[in-house]
Parts: sequence; C-alpha cells; structure tokens
Amino acid sequence: MTTPFDVDPLDVKLSTAVGGRTAAALSKGLGLETVGDLLTHFPRRYARLGELTALAELELDANVTIVAEVLQVVERTMKSKRGSIVEAKITDGNGILTLTFFNQAWRMKELKAGVRGMFSGKISDYRGMRQLAHPNYQLFDTELDDAGVAIELQKVLKPIPIYPATAAMPSWSIQDAVGLVLHSLDTNPLVDPVPLGVRAEKNLLPFSRAIELIHRPAKDADWLQARDSLRFQEAFVLQAALLQQRAQLRLATAVIRTPGEMATGFDRSLPFTLTSDQKQVGEEIARDLATLAPMNRLLQGEVGSGKTLVALRAMLSVADSGGQSALLAPTEVLAAQHLRSIVATLGPDLAARLRPTLLTGQLSAAERRKALLAAVSGSAHIVIGTHALLGDAVNFYDLGLVVVDEQHRFGVEQREALRQKGTTPPHVLVLTATPIPRTVAMTVFGDLDISTIAELPSGRVPIRSFVVPYANKVLFGRIWGRVAEEIGQGRQAFVVCPAIDANVVEPAEPLEGEARTAAGAETTPDKSGTAGPAQTTAAGATARPIATVTDITERLRQRPELAQSRIASLHGRMSSDEKDTIMRAFAAGDIDILVATTVIEVGVDVPNASTMVILDAERFGVSQLHQLRGRVGRGSVPGMAMFVTGAEEETLGRERVEAVASTLDGFELAQKDLELRREGNVLGVTQSGGKSSLRLLRVVKDEDLIRDAREVADRILGLDPTLDEHPALRGALRRRLDETEAAFLAKN
Repeated sequence: MTTPFDVDPLDVKLSTAVGGRTAAALSKGLGLETVGDLLTHFPRRYARLGELTALAELELDANVTIVAEVLQVVERTMKSKRGSIVEAKITDGNGILTLTFFNQAWRMKELKAGVRGMFSGKISDYRGMRQLAHPNYQLFDTELDDAGVAIELQKVLKPIPIYPATAAMPSWSIQDAVGLVLHSLDTNPLVDPVPLGVRAEKNLLPFSRAIELIHRPAKDADWLQARDSLRFQEAFVLQAALLQQRAQLRLATAVIRTPGEMATGFDRSLPFTLTSDQKQVGEEIARDLATLAPMNRLLQGEVGSGKTLVALRAMLSVADSGGQSALLAPTEVLAAQHLRSIVATLGPDLAARLRPTLLTGQLSAAERRKALLAAVSGSAHIVIGTHALLGDAVNFYDLGLVVVDEQHRFGVEQREALRQKGTTPPHVLVLTATPIPRTVAMTVFGDLDISTIAELPSGRVPIRSFVVPYANKVLFGRIWGRVAEEIGQGRQAFVVCPAIDANVVEPAEPLEGEARTAAGAETTPDKSGTAGPAQTTAAGATARPIATVTDITERLRQRPELAQSRIASLHGRMSSDEKDTIMRAFAAGDIDILVATTVIEVGVDVPNASTMVILDAERFGVSQLHQLRGRVGRGSVPGMAMFVTGAEEETLGRERVEAVASTLDGFELAQKDLELRREGNVLGVTQSGGKSSLRLLRVVKDEDLIRDAREVADRILGLDPTLDEHPALRGALRRRLDETEAAFLAKN
C-alpha cells in the first residue's frame, strides 16, 4: 500500500490497501471502508490452539467463530436425491456440533479425527441437533517433529484474534487483511492523536504499537496493554470532539433574553410553590438566557417533576423580549397535549397574547397555512409541533429558544435543523425524563450543560408496582377484577400492548437476547382474556402471541366485570384528529379504559388515571417501562402498575421487568438499564450519528478513565483551541465526526 505523503494512512481506501474483492466483502458485510475502519475493527476475543470453545453456550441463529476438535467424519448417500452428505462431528470435549456439507466428498480428506481448527457459520437446528451448514473453516497445523516442537509450542500459547465476522469474510480472512495493512505501516507509521507528554504521563503505548499488539499479540499481556492504551485514546478523542463542539457553540452570539412583565406576572400567579430543584434549574436557565453565548443545556428530571413548567418559564422570558420559542415533541399526541397544557397553565389573558400554535404533519392545508403564517409573522410566540417543525416551509420571525422534549427520541441532526431556523443562534434547551448516568452524560451529552430535577412536587402519591407472570394463574386472574375495582371508584386505567394488531408491531426499542413471536402469528382465545396458548422458542423461553390493541380491546369489552366500562383504543395508525379526540375524552373522564401502544409513553397527563397494565412487559426497555408507569399516580389518586410478563425467571427480559418494579428511582433504573444493555447502543444513530458506537470504551466500568480523558482534553483545548499544535488530534477529530456533526461544526 502506497499513499501520497499528505494522506493519513487511516484515510486510505481499503480497495487500495487490500484489493477490490476483499474490500468489497469488508464493506458489504461489516461497513468497513478505510484502513482506519479496518484497524479499529478490533478482535472480540482471543483463542489459543490448545483451547476449545464451550459449545453448550452457543445460541441458535448466532453467527459464530469457534475453536474445536474434529471427532469423526462420515459420508452418506442422500435418499431423496442424487449426491452425498459429509457430516463431521466436532467437540469441545463435552458438547458436540455437526458440520454438514452437501456433495463435497473432498472434505473427507481435510477433516480428520483429532484435527483442530476454527469453524465459522450460523448455528441452526436439524432434528434436535445443532449444526453448522457449509461452514468456513481453517485447520491448525498440529504435526510436530523434533526440530519444530519449540516453534509449535509458541503457536499453542499465542493468542489467536477472533473478529466479528460474516459468512463472506470469516475471522481468519479479516486477520489476513489486517496483516496486509499492518505490514505496510512498518514504513508509514500511524501518527498518534494522544500527545507524547500525555502518553508518558499515563504510561500508554504509541498508537502504531498498540494497533500492532491488539491485532498480533504474542502473549496476553500484549493485547491487554494495547487495549488499555487504545481505550484511553478513544475516550480522549471522543471528549475532545464534544468539548470542541461545545466551544464552537459558545463562539456564536445569541440575543440576550431577560424576564419581563409577562414572566414575573406568571410566576406571581402560580397557585403552588416551585420545588427547590425547579427554582435552582430556573435560575441556571435564566443566567444562560441573559448571556450572549447561546444556551445549550440538557434538563433531565423524573417523570412528573415539572420540566415542562420550567421550560415554559424560559419561553416567557424570550417572549418578553419579543422572541419566539419552538417546542419539538416526538408524537402528535404529546404535541397536542403540550398545547392544551400550556394554554391552560398560561391562563386566558397570557394565552391570547402569546398565541400558542400547533404545527403537525396531519393538519389540514388551511390549518397548516394559518400556523405557518403565525410562525413567520411572529404573532405566535410559542410554536409546538412534531417533526413537521423541521420542514423547509417553516420559518420564524425571531426564534429565540428551541426546546426539544424527550431528547432520546431525536438525533443531533433534528436539533440542529431546528436551531438553524433562527436568524441569530437561538438558545437550546433539551428535556429528558430518562435519567442519564454520569458516564453516559459525559459520553453522549458532553457538549451540553446539564441540569437535574430530582425532587417531585409535594402531594404526589408513590406508585405501587407488581410483576404478574402469565404462568401465575391466581395473580393473573386478578388483573381485570382489580381494574374493575378502580373504575368502580371513579378512576381510570391504561392497558398497553406492544402491537396494534397481528401484523403491526410497535416495538419499544431493539432489545438484546429476546425471542420474538412472528408478527401475524395466530392467537387462540383462552380464559386468560389476553393471548393464546404459550409456545416455546428455540432458546427455551416461553413465547406467546403478541398482545395487540385490537384484540385486547375486544376481549376486555367481553369480560363480565368490565361490561359497564367505557373502553377505547389509541395507536399510531390513527389520524391526528382521532388521537386528539380520544385523548381529550380520556382526560375528561369520558373513557374508563384506554388500550394503547407506546403512543402514550411520554407526557400524557391524566391525573385521574390510577392503573397501568402493561402486557408482554418484557418486550419493552427499562426506560420505557418507567415512562409508562409514570402515566399514573400523577394526581392525588394512588397509582398502581402491573407488569404482565411471559419471560422466564433469570432471563434478560424478566430482569428488566423486575428491575423497574423494584424501585421508583429513575436514576437507579438508568444505571441498571445501562448494565442490562451490555453497552450495545449507549451511543448510536439516535444521538450522535452512525460512527459514534463505542469500540473499546465501556461506560459502565470506565467512568474514571472517561473523566480523566475529559480533563486532559479540556486542558489541551484550553491551550490550543484550534489544535494548530496538535494536527494528529485534529485529524482524529475529523475522522471521529460523522457528516452531520462535521456540518454542525462548520455552521458555527
């Protein structure tokens, strides 16, 4: 591989470095495009010639690379068609896995009993036996002679990197490609983004040496030391990127916004006293708004802690200076509720002066024109909407504040698209009811100042939470009777399902390790009033046909104890008007039971709702279960949440459900959620773009490292904000940022 002297080796295209065919396979299967992508595609683990993979731990449908020994090989004639099948049994000394090859008799010459190797493929089931059909493999050379014993012994002890791989590009092929690239770096070493002084202070390996040892270690100590050095580098570059983005934001000039007659009059009219947390956060926001640097703040707070009220007070300060505020909500239901809530909280006089306006995708043409005119003319000081706010046709007269509700539902690009609608940079306040562990805050929201409301308003009654297994017929049989008792006392209930009907699943979020019942699976009515008979998944967990809104609504209407109850449905396929009509009726007490999908997850405020039943609760994430539970107990009425689950004990799904039921502390649950997610998507496209997944960094374990790296990055950027003296770090930041983030920095 040769490179022009002004091109960083990490930026070289793989087609140049390893050839077109290999590059195409790496791109298609693994998304690797450059030398940098390949070199940071780190081994997931290390094996040895003398160690075998525990076959009993392999899961069905998993793509695996394993080390095993051939036990026996047989060839047999197929009965139904011409040809033969070669079956090889491989073992780890305990379990057995079958390798199957059709019409490839020559495999008999390679796969001999006693030979060890790496085998790669997808685990499938055939007549109750696990197998790899047509796997790739690489056999180890284990023939020893007297002269070669020492050399072979070194091979046995040497760690073998096992990479995340595909059928077209098995682990050893990736290893070969990495070897080609590493050989070229002997004459063209990598420049290190971590300054020499920092490496010496932290006892870190140079970048090139760390890359060499993590891919080609001679002993375990090699890759362990390399991993530690690369982990610090990853944290350092990430924090430098976030701190630089933060500094760039502060270079812009915003309009100073200070509270005036409307804001102070609103505070005097409040019929309650603000909590100490609300007051403190309000002061932090007021200080930000009173400066020329644009506010860029994240407000996290428990469900029902009053975040929207704090945001509204900020909107009034902006309105006092003639400016406008835009509130971006994730769903039409929530946007419509925000409008009603803000109008009611402002009162008729203030609402008439500020003219809160709704803008969503399902408005009629006439309503949309009216809303667009109110925004661009400045007559609407508060504009509330969904993604429709981001459209090119939406313009503002003087956008002074952007409020993004439920930040986890939006990405950097949405926040930036709305921010760009200000003629001068607006202040930005993002809200989340999903508490964020400190390490995640540093790695995802390191460019934001963070405020927290942990204190709930006085008078809120704690919510009681219960796990109800489908298998416990006694407990399960009490659910609908208990709901009927609450309705008999004049209260209301939510019933949440993961799907609209058998063909439309509205999954909460991707969950690891959970078996899925196929959408469209037939359900057989039974006496439970919910789903049909239990099925067993390949993984051994109990699976049921998914509870659906359409099915559960009809079943509940047929139950004797609910015969007098008014039952309605709500889901994402309804029109905006339908959803709004149903939510208004539920809020007014005209509906007793609302059967819904997660469309009611955030922000829905019905103080009279006392009961939340979540069916197939294991199909939802920790934060979603906590959010859903927060829809009840919002007034003086005691709240109760019942998490109905078919997950077996000691499974990941059951752990999630039991974790939420065990505490109402959202911050404790956020940490538990982080641990249960196994790092899979702590950073991802939702927050920061496609290249932001962590490689080696582990935010559960690496808090001290992340904090240390942030301090170092802050020190360097403080002395050299443009990084003129640190070109290697500047290049690493360029590669680290995806196109959206790069555009974001360019605009500032």
